[in-house]
Amino acid sequence: MAEPLCNAAVKKCKETMPQTPIFSSMLGSSCSGQVQPDMGERCVDPVYQDGNLVSGSLEALIERLVPTMDYYPDRTYIFTFLLSSRVFIHPHELLAKVGQICIKQKQQLEAGTEAEKAKLKSFAAKIIQLLKEWTETFPYDFQDEKSMKELKEIAHRITQCDEENGTVKKIISQMTQNLLMALSTRSQYQEIREKFRQPVTDKGTILKTKPQSTQKDILSVCCDPLILAQQLTYIELERVSNIYPEDLMQIVSHMDSMDNHKCRGDVTKTYNLEAYDNWFNCLSMLVATEICRVVKKKQRTRMVEFFIDVARECFNIGNFNSMMAIISGMNLSPVARLKKTWSKVKTAKFDVLEHHMDPSSNFCNYRTALQGAAQRSQTANSNREKIVIPVFNLFIKDIYFLHKIHTNRLPNGQINFKKFWEISRQIHDFLTWKQVECPFEKDKKIQSYLLTAPIYSEEALFIASFESEGPENHMEKDSWKTLRTTLLNRA
Repeated sequence: MAEPLCNAAVKKCKETMPQTPIFSSMLGSSCSGQVQPDMGERCVDPVYQDGNLVSGSLEALIERLVPTMDYYPDRTYIFTFLLSSRVFIHPHELLAKVGQICIKQKQQLEAGTEAEKAKLKSFAAKIIQLLKEWTETFPYDFQDEKSMKELKEIAHRITQCDEENGTVKKIISQMTQNLLMALSTRSQYQEIREKFRQPVTDKGTILKTKPQSTQKDILSVCCDPLILAQQLTYIELERVSNIYPEDLMQIVSHMDSMDNHKCRGDVTKTYNLEAYDNWFNCLSMLVATEICRVVKKKQRTRMVEFFIDVARECFNIGNFNSMMAIISGMNLSPVARLKKTWSKVKTAKFDVLEHHMDPSSNFCNYRTALQGAAQRSQTANSNREKIVIPVFNLFIKDIYFLHKIHTNRLPNGQINFKKFWEISRQIHDFLTWKQVECPFEKDKKIQSYLLTAPIYSEEALFIASFESEGPENHMEKDSWKTLRTTLLNRA
């Protein structure tokens, strides 16, 4: 589970998301599913603690989502509820319930006094604003016909509140157009992603005895660690821009569907997460490939030191994901066993990097560095200083553990909203970081190499490693013998 945010991070949440509860303070021991002792025998719905909503029935939470003549929910609640509601109810079902409440309120206003009837336009404007926030933040909720049908039904009802000048109708038309454009953009990206969605090993080269001396390597394309780190950051921000809040929440929904042996949500949404995770694996394997396929020890040493400098530049930029991928690549067994090579490497810089990524105490050192980068981002005047790219695997694990440790519902059947405040806070931080515009210009030549250069399979890496530095113990000799036998059988 993630470390609590510092006061500055909480302040940021308050400023960017009005009326935000202090997320970290809300996730106390009571979030584990214990009934509050001061609730008494009467079941309060929803339940507030220190002014913050902590639990409630699904029906009560939906009621709080829908605006009234005198009320509009704060943006934080809208985001958190719409994000977490998919764990309990499909988006089209939620839309239907929202529509029913809207119709009921509209009928009450129409049957009321002239003063209440005059407020119909104001009520309509609030409903439109809710739908606008919903369609802009979670457009994928409207990908199926059922959701679009419910949206059109609500829109039709609301346009009746302003039939004279048609302003409401124009706004709804523009909202629908923007929604369809967003869905089209995501659909196009998914088609492109599917074409390149291949396992890492599928990109591996055919096993060779020795690489060609004329074969291009990363140093022939880019020998400046800072420039390579900037291009890696460009790729990271491009990839992460295609990850959406509902993709991240799909982790929770997917785990619940597996636990309950039923399908909830669209499992294909996890492709966005898989594609980004695959990029991390590809980068790690590319680093290992670039090192292992170098024949001469002096050049191999230079390659190791180059990637150490690249990882350090990534750290300085705030690109922790690429930095971790590079370190992971250098820690793979085929690279780590090259003792003669490592004996010539100036490892002081590498030791500092490994210290930052030390897994002890739940990656405490990394989390401290991440917190520092997040604080820098809050006060930054340039996009260069705003960059924060967390280690994605750890970010996903934090959400996973939050979900597994704390129950979705309390013993009284109410939804444990404390839990979802915290998950929402973490996902909101991620969304803030991913919106940063990359300050570095794209270098097509470097990026083409990073994305398309041949990558060895794990088997090929070991063969290249043993050919560079022979086996030193019985275990390595047995492994080398097995690999050679496999290679001969294939030949």
